[in-house]
Amino acid sequence: MAQVKICGLRDTAHIRAAAEAGADWVGFVLFPKSPRNVLSDDDDPLEDVIGLSEFAQDLGLLSVILLVDPDEDFFDDVLHDVEPDAIQLHGKESPDQVLRWWRDCAGICELWKAVSVGHESDLEALDQWRVDRLLIDAKAPEDSDRPGGNGETVDWSLLDGFEPDVPWLLAGGLTPENVETAVTATGATAVDVSSGVETMPGVKDEDLIRAFIDAAKSA
Repeated sequence: MAQVKICGLRDTAHIRAAAEAGADWVGFVLFPKSPRNVLSDDDDPLEDVIGLSEFAQDLGLLSVILLVDPDEDFFDDVLHDVEPDAIQLHGKESPDQVLRWWRDCAGICELWKAVSVGHESDLEALDQWRVDRLLIDAKAPEDSDRPGGNGETVDWSLLDGFEPDVPWLLAGGLTPENVETAVTATGATAVDVSSGVETMPGVKDEDLIRAFIDAAKSA
């Protein structure tokens, strides 16, 4: 049985569907280039995500905020104003910067780092990250302007026997149809999905959410 994170949610109906189906985490994207972005354009850019995060937490879900190369002030605002259960970094943040933020998060929330994996050397470099949890994702296509959520699949054979020092989630191209196979192939105890439960970029489907969670929990 794998834990499940449904990422890129934008409305309460899909958050409720994820909760009722047994999700463990829900993720909210604060990255304007993403079709799943919930960063507001008004005077309070965090207003929408604060409401969504609180709604999720009231349903017993853990709230994860996805950031891509944030500046210091924005990271601090998310940490203290949104009060998520975890912040997931999905950009080109340096190990030194991640370490500083990990220390800032201590006692407040977890800090996660998404890492793109295409070769064994990418796995060998994972010990540079001081975080609470890793997210193993596929490398984005060369023409993509987004570091994740592209529907690309990790080469699962690279993760055979993978045992990092911290807990980890498998992401990248997972769907209701392949998640059970992915868990079996990699030994992942937690999985992350976004595009795999959508009918089009940014549009989640309640039936796909339920099917994905059922398959992951059955693995």
